[in-house]
Amino acid sequence: MAGTTVAEVMAELADLEDPKTRAVNERHGDDHGVHLGRLRALAKRLKTQQELAYRLWETGDTAARLLAILICRPKAFGRDELDAMLREARTPKVHDWLVNYVVKKNPHSEELRLAWSADPDPVVASAGWALTTERVAKKPDGLDLAGLLDVIEAEMRDAPERLRWAMNHCLAQIGIEHAEHRTRAIGIGERLEVLKDYPTPPGCTSPYAPTWITEILRRRQDG
Repeated sequence: MAGTTVAEVMAELADLEDPKTRAVNERHGDDHGVHLGRLRALAKRLKTQQELAYRLWETGDTAARLLAILICRPKAFGRDELDAMLREARTPKVHDWLVNYVVKKNPHSEELRLAWSADPDPVVASAGWALTTERVAKKPDGLDLAGLLDVIEAEMRDAPERLRWAMNHCLAQIGIEHAEHRTRAIGIGERLEVLKDYPTPPGCTSPYAPTWITEILRRRQDG
């Protein structure tokens, strides 16, 4: 489907719009009504098209931006491009997909991790913490894990929601992956009680860090 125009794609996205899907998404802060399975199927048909991805992103439409993320070449973006895109990505799904599907695969990810983690905008800072959590799990060499726990202990409870969730994920990941910091990580979670009462559906793991850490370790031991 090379040569597909933005107008053609936008028309197809409009046809895929479903009011029930939109209602569910809007409860999570995402203003689009395209089922993600159908969005992925469309991306599979379009294949990788970097120029089209740029044009779709420029529309500002949430579904179009999600599609752009799926058809782009993650390594093709410059550092400043990704920084600008993240600051424009104000809906949670676009923000999460951009970080996980594009920035993590980009050669500038470490530079952006450091810059974003120190950003005064809590939504931008949450992206820095998400990248830090990735490093905690996969490339911890060079990270000051004790220092990260210091920051989490001092700032997580009063952080804005998206930043609090990102810090909490990092806390849990440190506890899961690094036995030498596990007792402290669990202790921080128990003292701060962040997400302790978060409603968790049956069969899902609670985001409360002490429970999260314990459950993942139990599964690994059983597996």
